[in-house]
Formats: sequence, C-alpha cells, structure tokens
Amino acid sequence: MITYEQAGELLGLAAARDQRTVGEADILAWHDDLNAAGIAYDDARAALTRFYVAQGELRAEDRFRATTPDVIHHARALRRQRLENFTYEPPPASDADPQYLARLRGQLAATADGRVPALSAAPALEGGPHLRFMKELEARGYEVGRPMPEDEDDSTTAEVAKVRRPGPLGVECPSCNAPIGRPCKTRFRKGVPRPHGARRRVAAGQPAASETPGEIEQRRAAALAHLSAAAKETP
Repeated sequence: MITYEQAGELLGLAAARDQRTVGEADILAWHDDLNAAGIAYDDARAALTRFYVAQGELRAEDRFRATTPDVIHHARALRRQRLENFTYEPPPASDADPQYLARLRGQLAATADGRVPALSAAPALEGGPHLRFMKELEARGYEVGRPMPEDEDDSTTAEVAKVRRPGPLGVECPSCNAPIGRPCKTRFRKGVPRPHGARRRVAAGQPAASETPGEIEQRRAAALAHLSAAAKETP
C-alpha cells in the first residue's frame, strides 16, 4: 500500500520536474489510483523517473506531465522486465517439492518487487544428458559421447556414401538434374523410368559425356528413322 504521505511525495517529485501545482485532491487521486492498481511506492518512484527520462527525448512542445496511468504503465513494465530471466529455485537436495506453487509465487513476487536481484541473462544449461536417456540411446546402437572428427568434409562424405543407393539412382543425373534416389525425367519403358545414359555412366565411374558404341548406334538408328518418317510425309 502507498500511504497518503507517499502519494504526496510522488506528486512532489513530479512537480519538481514539470512545475505543476499540487493540491489535496491531487494527492488523494494518486493515492487511490496507485493502490487500486497494486503499485508499490518504490516501483511508482522508479516509474516516475523512467517517464521523465523518456520525456527528455521529445521536443519541448511534445512533452506532457505524468499522470497515474503513466506511472502504472511504467511500473508494470519494470516488473515484467525483472521477470524476463526468472528461474525457479527448488529446495536443496529434494526431488519433489510439495510446496512448489507457494514457492514459485513467492519467488516471482520477490523478483518482480525487486527484493531479489533480477538475472541479467538466462542461466546456461549445465551437465550432460540424463543417465537413463544415455542408456536408451546405447541400447539402440547409438554411440554416446563420440568426439566429432577433425576433418568435417571427410566425415560428411562418409555419411553421404552410407545413404547412397546402388546403381544410377545413387548419383545425381547430369542430364536432367534428378536428385539422388529420384528417377530421371524421361520417357518410361514398360512402366519403369529409364535413367539417362550419362547418369548410368557416372554411377559406373565413367565420364558423363562419353558414349558406348551401343549408345552411338541407338542414336544413329533413331536419327535415320526420323529422317525416313519426314521423307514420307513430304509430298
């Protein structure tokens, strides 16, 4: 509760900054408003300071006097700021806390009121994974605690090699850019997509641009068939 005398002190601090005239009705109004909002004296005084510091950034013609809504707004913002990095402190050497809610509310109130110093940053996580979690991973075949290899490029290459499929689908197609595991963008043969020749060559460890004698003969036969069909259509 803010006393009547404290409300007068707050108005006196405001008058020292904006040269207002303070009367009994002003003190009574501030006393009622601040108490109805649950604002403590220390928070109200800090909020008043914040308000006038912010006014200093405005032009003289844009500045105005503090009112109780201004004090309430800044006081509540100050309390929220104190709780930004709040961390609950459980009782020492205890896995269960039957008074958890009461302790939590008490710690929140003490931090918001400023009775307990607020943390400037969230505390970092400490310690390793839980023992039960580590045992479960090991049971599934995962190696826990294995250091990362120094050469990240080599390790990445090794991991990619493990997931690659055998055959042409295990490489990216240089002709249609089909990714690993996806069929080529070509015509289907008996319901099955046929990989491009360049992709088959790359999968076999050969240059993508080279052609086998059989592929050359296929290309020649296809060209001759096309020319023959065009000649028949010509009147």
